[in-house]
Amino acid sequence: MDRTKSIPLQAPTYGNLITILSIDGGGIRGLIPGTILGYLESELQKLDGEDARIADYFDVIAGTSTGGLVTAMLATPDDNNRPVFAAKDIKDFYLTHCPKIFPQKHCPLFPKMTKIIKALSGPKYDGKYLHDLVGQKLGSKKLHQTLTNVVIPTFDIKQLQPTIFSSYEVKTKPSFDALLSDICIATSAAPTYLPAHYFETIDLEGNVKDFNLIDGGVAANNPTLLAIGEVTKTIISGSEDFFPIKPMDYGRFLVISLGTGSPKAEFKYRAHSAAKWGLLDWLTSGGGTPIIDVFSQSSSDMVDYHLSVVFQALHSENNYLRIQDDTLTGQVSSVDIADKKNLDDLLKVGEGLLKKPVSRVNLETGRVEPSKHESNEEALTRFAKLLSEEKWLRLAKSPENKIEILTKDINL
Repeated sequence: MDRTKSIPLQAPTYGNLITILSIDGGGIRGLIPGTILGYLESELQKLDGEDARIADYFDVIAGTSTGGLVTAMLATPDDNNRPVFAAKDIKDFYLTHCPKIFPQKHCPLFPKMTKIIKALSGPKYDGKYLHDLVGQKLGSKKLHQTLTNVVIPTFDIKQLQPTIFSSYEVKTKPSFDALLSDICIATSAAPTYLPAHYFETIDLEGNVKDFNLIDGGVAANNPTLLAIGEVTKTIISGSEDFFPIKPMDYGRFLVISLGTGSPKAEFKYRAHSAAKWGLLDWLTSGGGTPIIDVFSQSSSDMVDYHLSVVFQALHSENNYLRIQDDTLTGQVSSVDIADKKNLDDLLKVGEGLLKKPVSRVNLETGRVEPSKHESNEEALTRFAKLLSEEKWLRLAKSPENKIEILTKDINL
């Protein structure tokens, strides 16, 4: 069979694994996973031809905030039913548009006071450019139309609960079949940075549902566990798309989880200073927004810790790859300083991260430590081979392939 042609991924029930890709939130730091994804897709193309795309290999792609935007870029179909973006194009998208999404206004006089006034008067950015851009790129495509399953978290401030946009549930929750552009704008609406997003959907029976949403990072800045949960619920419901699997059989999952970087330990904030902070300080100190940094980073790290423990305990650690740089310092640790130098530096972080050793949680100490066995680049090459093998195994065992073979025999 010709591997140079794009072929949809068959259901997991015809294979051995369930494949999951997850992308953290992190504003302009989306350049880091964007670089990683470009490398992964190039490795898949070496195996299966230049038309290969990330969405051809993953049963579900999950993303929060900037990761949700990348998810939509990878999974939204164009007019030819192929992804609107190749992974290699993500880098140029960020370099071109981030300076306009997060315009840098320099105030040489009283910068601290200007920042405080801005934080009190409204979001730092108006979001208009992002709204127009996402609408232009994703058009009128809705959640049910993605090329593979997606899971994108948001948080509803009216209901005070997470709102998860999941391909797996859109059939039973038709009111959640929203425009992908609205979903992306909502999951990116980080408090204090971008405005909350309101929109409505109307189902086939005319019922209207309203959404009052902010950044998905409030619920799950690292959506890996959320993606696994959505798959597990679908399996438990008896879906024919999945082979029989126990809910905790993590050995059947193949997971790549991409972080967007975090500040180096003991770098950003210190207790002796934070002990004196009031509300304004928690919003504006240390060159960032401490309260946002704290909950988003803790959310990401706790998910990684949980999954590391489970995969290692079940002797399946080679099926879970978490790529994260926790040594960021200075401006590269920000989510919105989108000047040329900082964006170029983030590109270098992503490229350097490929060369670094794979890191895993030490179960005894709880600390993330580098592995001596392979680099992130080598691990991605190994995963690309596994993903390709799984894709073609499913195709060989699927009824679609048997029908194609039978048709060829009849024609002969």
